[in-house]
Amino acid sequence: QVQLVESGGGLVQPGGSLRLSCAASGKIFTLNGMGWYRQAPGKQRELVASITIIGSTNYADSVKGRFTISRDNAKNTVYLQMNSLKPEDTAVYYCKYSHYSDYMKHEYDYWGQGTQVTVSS
Repeated sequence: QVQLVESGGGLVQPGGSLRLSCAASGKIFTLNGMGWYRQAPGKQRELVASITIIGSTNYADSVKGRFTISRDNAKNTVYLQMNSLKPEDTAVYYCKYSHYSDYMKHEYDYWGQGTQVTVSS
């Protein structure tokens, strides 16, 4: 089992910045992927950004140029630096950890509890 603890959410004004952190603990596999998803009221959960063990990244079009995902493998921690925040970024942000089992031919996903990000004047 893997446990994920997120922190860094809060209330910020439009144009402001926040940095989210997610620390993973438990049985961590060497090869894994981590990412951030978000879910706003009335909307489905969507991918914000993801990063592989070697640092390859992927971003949603809506956050490109504003958000940066990074990870510290020694600490099993992933970060999301959010700049130039907009009201549309308001959502609960969830951290995800994934590893692939070659034996089971299956990807296992673990989710954090979520942290609220509110962008408002």
